[in-house]
Amino acid sequence: QVQLVESGGGLVQAGGSLRLSCAASGDILAISVMGWYLQAPGKQRALVATITNGGTTNYADSVKGRFTISRDNAKNTVYLQMNSLRPEDTAVYYCNAYIRTFLKPGGSNTWGQGTQVTVSS
Repeated sequence: QVQLVESGGGLVQAGGSLRLSCAASGDILAISVMGWYLQAPGKQRALVATITNGGTTNYADSVKGRFTISRDNAKNTVYLQMNSLRPEDTAVYYCNAYIRTFLKPGGSNTWGQGTQVTVSS
């Protein structure tokens, strides 16, 4: 069984910074894409950023220049550095990873439990 555990959310004032972490654990063979998504109240879950195991990144337009995604492949961990935070960034942030395991060698999409980020004005 594989799980993703997020940490680092919280309350911050507009203009501030937060760093989210997400560690994968369990019966892991390999992890390809890892990423972060957000879900604001009453809205659908949306992409924030993704990163491949080779380091190729992709960002939503709304966070380009403010957020940076990175990963430590040795630790099966992905990070999201969030700077210049705005009230509209307030949401639950979910970690996502496509993970191959011994039971599912073809891989499966796995989600974390989410971490709340609240930006006050």
